[in-house]
Amino acid sequence: MKKSTIIEHQAVSDQNNLVENEKNPMTAALQAIGGKWKLLLLDSIRKECPKRFGELRKEMKYITQTTLTAQLRELERDGILTRAVFPEVPPRVEYKLTELGKKLIPIMDALCEWGKLYDEHKK
Repeated sequence: MKKSTIIEHQAVSDQNNLVENEKNPMTAALQAIGGKWKLLLLDSIRKECPKRFGELRKEMKYITQTTLTAQLRELERDGILTRAVFPEVPPRVEYKLTELGKKLIPIMDALCEWGKLYDEHKK
């Protein structure tokens, strides 16, 4: 039985779309700040900078400590946050926005304004 070439061409097309998406600046932005918690964490840190890990843990009641740590590490790895550890007992860990992270502030402001408009629209 002969294979359908449509599926073969579709695979090539999907691969080309993947490469195109990787070049898309929106894809890069979403990889850095996308997800359920990252923007909420960044919003909290921008409002009170530096922000201690314990304060973030208290504010983000529905995030597990493991997920919180992972999200903060990813933001640090991507150059959006810096992490400072102070040799105290118990250890104090603070997070700050980097210069790159500070460039997200007007974007977060715009998202908050849009969120307000969206909430009003839903009513």
